[in-house]
Formats: sequence, C-alpha cells, structure tokens
Amino acid sequence: MAISAKETLRVFLFEALGSAGVNELSQEDVLLENAPAYTNADYASNVAFVAASYKGSSPRAVAEELSKALRERPDVGNVLADVSVAGAGFINLRLSQACLKGELEKALGAGEEFGKGDLCKGKKIIIEFTDPNPFKEFHVGHLYSNTVGESLARLFEWQGGEVKRANYQGDVGMHVAKAMWGTQAKMQEEKISLAVLGGKGLRERIAFWGGGYAKGAEAFEESEEVKKEIALLNAQIYEKNAAIKELYETGKAWSLEYFEEIYRRLGTHFDYYFFESEIADRGLELVKEYAKKGVFEESKGAIVFAGERYGLHTRVMVNSMGLPTYEAKELGLAFAKQEVFPFDQSFIITANEVDSYFTVILRALHEINPELAEKNHHFSHGMVRLPQGKMSSRKGNIVTGESLLDEAKTRAFSLIESSGAKKHIGKEEKEEVAEKVAVAAVKYALLKHALGHDIIFSFDEAVTFEGDSGPYLQYTYARTQSVLARSEKNYDDETIWGELNESELALLRAILRFPEAALFAAQNHAPHALCTFLFEVAKHFNAFYGANRIVGGGADEPKRLALTKAVGTVLQKGLWLLGIRAPQAM
Repeated sequence: MAISAKETLRVFLFEALGSAGVNELSQEDVLLENAPAYTNADYASNVAFVAASYKGSSPRAVAEELSKALRERPDVGNVLADVSVAGAGFINLRLSQACLKGELEKALGAGEEFGKGDLCKGKKIIIEFTDPNPFKEFHVGHLYSNTVGESLARLFEWQGGEVKRANYQGDVGMHVAKAMWGTQAKMQEEKISLAVLGGKGLRERIAFWGGGYAKGAEAFEESEEVKKEIALLNAQIYEKNAAIKELYETGKAWSLEYFEEIYRRLGTHFDYYFFESEIADRGLELVKEYAKKGVFEESKGAIVFAGERYGLHTRVMVNSMGLPTYEAKELGLAFAKQEVFPFDQSFIITANEVDSYFTVILRALHEINPELAEKNHHFSHGMVRLPQGKMSSRKGNIVTGESLLDEAKTRAFSLIESSGAKKHIGKEEKEEVAEKVAVAAVKYALLKHALGHDIIFSFDEAVTFEGDSGPYLQYTYARTQSVLARSEKNYDDETIWGELNESELALLRAILRFPEAALFAAQNHAPHALCTFLFEVAKHFNAFYGANRIVGGGADEPKRLALTKAVGTVLQKGLWLLGIRAPQAM
C-alpha cells in the first residue's frame, strides 16, 4: 500500500534532519499536526525545537536549515507547493495540487475502505454500555450511554480491533424490590391482574412497571413499615421465592423485550448479556475470599472495602443481611467478562455521577488482580438535561429514551413535509426517513459534545437541516447521491485533474483528513471530534456546491464528480462510525 502524503513528509523531514547532522532522532520523533487555517498550510511540525537541543542552535535557525533541505530536494514538487518557517521555529508545509490529486485518487480507489486504520489491530476489546435495569423504564441516560458505547465500538472496529459489546443489567437489588412492591400495589388499587396487564401493548405494560417503581421508591422513603416490606421482598427475590416467581419473571421478560425494540431502533446489538442475578454469587464469594486476605474488612455486621487507605472512600461490599451489593457484583462481573472473552481492554461506559464509585471499584479490583484491573477502564459521559431539569424515575417524572426519539420523529416528519422534500413519495416512506432523521438528530446532539460534560438537549437545535446537526449531515450526504445520480458521466471517464479552484481545493483538503479524524476519535475516545470534522466537510461541500456547476460543468464535471463521490463516502462512513444511518434521498 502506498504511503500517505503525511508519511512521505515525515520521511522528508527525517532525511533533512540527517543532512543537518541530527542523527539522534528517529522517524517516529518527527511529529506532524494539521496546520491552523490561518497559515495556509496543510501540516506543521515542531521538530526543529527538538532538534535544536542536539544542534546547539536556536529552533528558528534549525527550522530554516531543515526547510532549505526540503526545498532543494529534486522530488519536492511532487509533494510540496510551499515550505515556510513561522514563529520561533515551526515548519509549515503546504501540499501541492499534484499531491492532493494523487491522494484523492487513492481515496477513490480505496472506496468504502478509505479511512480505515490499524490502531487496534490484533486487540480484543469489550465495551459495556447502556446497562438498563429490568423493571424500570429506559431513560435518556441509557440512551446516552448506548449512543456513546456504540460509536466507540465502531471506531475501534474501524481501527482493526475485535470488539464485543456487553450489556450488564440489574435484575436483582432494591430497585427490583421497589418496582415489584409498587407494581403489586398499583395492581391492587386499579384492580388489574397480571394476565389482564399482559394483554395490553408493550409500551403500556412498561409504563405501568415504571409507575410501579416510582410508587415503590416514594413509599420506601416515606414509610418505615414499607421499607421493611421491600427489604423482605428483596431477600425473597435473591432466594427465588416461589410466591413472587411469576410476577418477577413476567416483569423481567417484558423489560427485556422492550429493550430489544429500542436497540433495533438505535441500530445496536450486544454480544453478551450479563445479569446481576447471575453475577451475585460470584461477587459474594470473591469478597469473602479476599476478606480473609485483608483486602476487605468487617464493619457493623457488613463487609466493606476501606477506601480511606488509598485516599478514597469506603464502600459496602456485602450488607448486614449477607447480600452482595452492586460493588461486589461489579467485581464478579470483571472476572466473568474475562472468561467469556479474554480481552486486552475493557471499557465501561456510564454517566459521570458514578465516577467516584468506579474509582473505588477499580482500586479494589487492583488489590485482587492487578493485571485485570489494568485492563479495565471507566469512561463517563455527562447528564442529559431538558428545560425542566434533571430527570428522575424515583419521582415519576422520568423522560424515557423512547419518548425523546418519538418527539424527534414527530418534528422530523413535520420538517420533511414543510421543506417540500420528496413530495412524490408516500407517507410510509416519509415515516422511514423521519425515523432515520430522528435517530440521527438525537445521537448527533449527544455525541457532538466532549464526554464528561452535561448536555441541555434542544429539539430546535437537534432536529434541523441547518447548522451543526445530524440531519444536516444526512441532507448533505443525500445531496451528493442526488448529484451523482443526475450525471451521465463518471469521474473516471476522462482525466479529472484540471487545475483546482479555491472551493475545490478547500473541499479536497477537508476530505483527505478523514483517516486522521477517525484515528484521533478512536485514539482519544472522542466521537465529538469526528462530529466536528464531518460538519466541516459538509460545510465545505455545500460551499463548493453553491460555487460550482457540477452536473453539466463541461470539462470540470468529472473532477467535480470525483470530489462529490469522495464526500459521499466520507459522510456515509463517518455517520456510520457515529451509529447514524445515511438515507440515499431526503
């Protein structure tokens, strides 16, 4: 495979270092970064600052010497149009049109493989995300986790990794007991049997359970008697008591069916499903075993991990009733994942409200198995907030992930109709497009922010064909496909390499940064960086579209079709990496 222009420049600079008498640096020490727009360059290097310490000269003097060596290369014109020195010693490099065109040819030749990398080649990676609890509704936080986890999974796969998706679901614990207590109470109040409830639609059944959880959680806080009843019910769930078996298994089955519907809608899937009920015993045994070795200690009838010894806080691992807590189960889960898929890296995606919890858990895991702990990484995202504030399933005012998608779809459908797009198609096809637009709007609105920060979700900003939004990128992709469909020519029907004008050059430079953008996003676990890149490509294409006649552009048509084809490939694959589908037409 031919090396990229960027790698060619790295070789040129490395050879220039040798000619300048600097032999202490390796080719890997030659760093190139995308140059700021105001420099009118493609790449910039600070290698002169590193080399200056070996030369005993100023970085500026070294930069001038290296630049001179580059300009004197007989083959420099094949790659570079300009070499300049800026500031205290930065070297700015502008690629020649011949080089840029050659890079576009390689991109077009690669087709849908353009932009693939090998950062994760040979690595086994497991990503745990979403983690909704049966017996509760799928809220916006689960939607956020799913969106982030799926995008990271695809980014790692795009870099050659063998990726498995895992989902850890809390089917035991106090939340289940609260939901079951509250649901039983609701059934008695509304005089409805489990069989009758089972005859209702899935959404209605799930909403009933969600209301049951809110009722149970509220009663638990307000009544000592109810608190005791729920605690007893919790013990019965762990013991698999026959008296509550039917209600428990039915509610769990409905929840899992509901979750799968949402996953299909979001375009995600899971390779492994883990349940607390299956992990609990293992976590309990681990804590008991390592309590004997001093990792855990007894405290007021419970077993705890004394985090203060490590500058952290203490967490209860086994409660006074002898039941394993979330913390103990989390330890068991780490070992269970390793057994089903011997991973090199394990990523856990959650909201940032449990950051301190995972800091303690991973420290406890380190005391048990340092090697396994080293492979586990916790990444967190912020909380999603709507104008009314933070959501809470405990108070019963939860905003479900599904309701967010539904509202986005309603708005997307209206947007499609009001824009006059595809008037010749029927309502059913418009519904399909509106669904894709809705999912894109929500996912992109979540992913375009750096992980860790809270998000105030705005429908007006998310569901629009203008500005920094998922639908805008989808619309731009559909525009590329429309242009290509209208042309009777092909970009390789004749030479496409006439001189490039300003808008063509700007677009081409943007397109060619896709491999770097995808690599950066995977390397830094930063889907938002890919969002920024795709938005820039879309803006450049729409400026190019407005400034140039593509179809019917005479001798320039093949060249412009080539650029359009490349944009379509980049947008389609880039959106896929974000977990977003790109409609062929809108």
